[in-house]
Amino acid sequence: MSRKQLPKDKFFKKLDRMALAVTYNDVRLITGYSEVLPHEVSLVSKFSKNIELKIPIVSSPMDTVTEYKLAIEIAKLGGIGVIHKNLSMEEQAQQVAKVKRHLNGLIEDPITVSEQQTIVAILTEKEQFGYSFNTFPVIDDNRNLKGILSHSDFEFCSDLQVLAGEIMTKEVITAPKNTTIEQAYTIMRAQKKKMLPLIEEGKLVGMYIYSDVKRIMTGNSADYNVDKKDQLRVAAAIGVGTEAMQRLEKLVAVNVDCIVIDTAHADTKSVIETLKQIKANYQNLDVIVGNISNPESAKRLADNGADGIKVGQGPGSICTTRLVAGIGTPQVTAVYNCAKVADQYDIPVCADGGIVHSGDIPIAIGAGAYSVMLGRILAGAKESPGEIIFIDGQRFKGYRGMGSLGAMEANAGSRARYLQATADKRKLVPEGVEGIVPYAGELKDILTQYIGGLRAGMGYTGAASIDELRQKADFMMSTPSGTAESHPSITITREAPNYTSK
Repeated sequence: MSRKQLPKDKFFKKLDRMALAVTYNDVRLITGYSEVLPHEVSLVSKFSKNIELKIPIVSSPMDTVTEYKLAIEIAKLGGIGVIHKNLSMEEQAQQVAKVKRHLNGLIEDPITVSEQQTIVAILTEKEQFGYSFNTFPVIDDNRNLKGILSHSDFEFCSDLQVLAGEIMTKEVITAPKNTTIEQAYTIMRAQKKKMLPLIEEGKLVGMYIYSDVKRIMTGNSADYNVDKKDQLRVAAAIGVGTEAMQRLEKLVAVNVDCIVIDTAHADTKSVIETLKQIKANYQNLDVIVGNISNPESAKRLADNGADGIKVGQGPGSICTTRLVAGIGTPQVTAVYNCAKVADQYDIPVCADGGIVHSGDIPIAIGAGAYSVMLGRILAGAKESPGEIIFIDGQRFKGYRGMGSLGAMEANAGSRARYLQATADKRKLVPEGVEGIVPYAGELKDILTQYIGGLRAGMGYTGAASIDELRQKADFMMSTPSGTAESHPSITITREAPNYTSK
């Protein structure tokens, strides 16, 4: 597909002639005539060819950033989380399953218990798999529905060795297999039931939960990023080779929405072979591949079936790749160059790393990205993994690069990501650091500021949508003095929620 000339092309051509590359602090978007107010813009975008976003925000697959709690919250806000691979295959699949089961329209394969299971066995299983619900359909060996085990049954059970079939509620309101969500809503309201099992010839074939049905019917989930079954979207990271394919099999089994082949350098034989194998075995699964920073790499990945491309080698706040290995392209130029190629294949680019201020997001999208991946900004969220640390009365959370020594020593996934899978732990060469970030509160409050900044940038440039920002954006260079001028020059007595000088 040919690509039309865009306003920013002239700017980047000048830089190319001078063999210069730029990052976020080096440039600013040029303002123009606007009929767009910030609250009116559309932030709908996409992470890959078939995975849409309500907001162009993706959480990084780092072990101090994205596990199921943050993935749930970011999907509710309209983005998507990528569950990291420094987990066993089983643990990662369980994390994905927790996100997919958090909300449901129609549950096609409900979690059930046997009428012959003891209550203590059911409670043990509930804790083991992290089920957040307390009501279970009870079935026999032929999957015939025998009853319902509710929260009250657990609450008033004095003997945990009793069988589920002895204390379950046997009189259950059910509906036929093809009951629509609208019909289910009417039945559940009329009968005042929180669960509606669907039955075909006595067998359990599906289920509706009232809280989720009500959310869908009343439109309270309009901002959620959900799939066609009204389940939250979630992605997961894998590596390369046999281990990656084994991991992928378990992730597909729990309905992961898309996969990220997550490596420090994706333009390699092993990554491309893994990509080709996945696309051959799972034609309907979107595969995002990263990381790269050069247009030739983008072309190779696109030619071999990538559905999305992750751009960024070394811009992250915890990454030392550029200093250790001497490679990497400043991020804005990397995004522009790779997106220019990816656009010819209709493949979205995700700008991974280097975002500090909210204004960096419209710059990244203006340069050609469809989304940005955040790590440090989200590591301080309440929902990120890890405990709050108190230092001199201030609250912090731990944050480390996946190429940090600690991550590489502890996890084979980190070693593989930095091409050191077989290295002796005593001879590891880290490409990242570990430290702390300020505790920042709930994710929704953090993203309110960053999304607000994106909306403001779109208003200033007259872009009513993400795609329009990608098409209309133009840039100018900012000198060091110009960059310094961008910052407040007073002693700050009250911190703003969307500004840091660091």
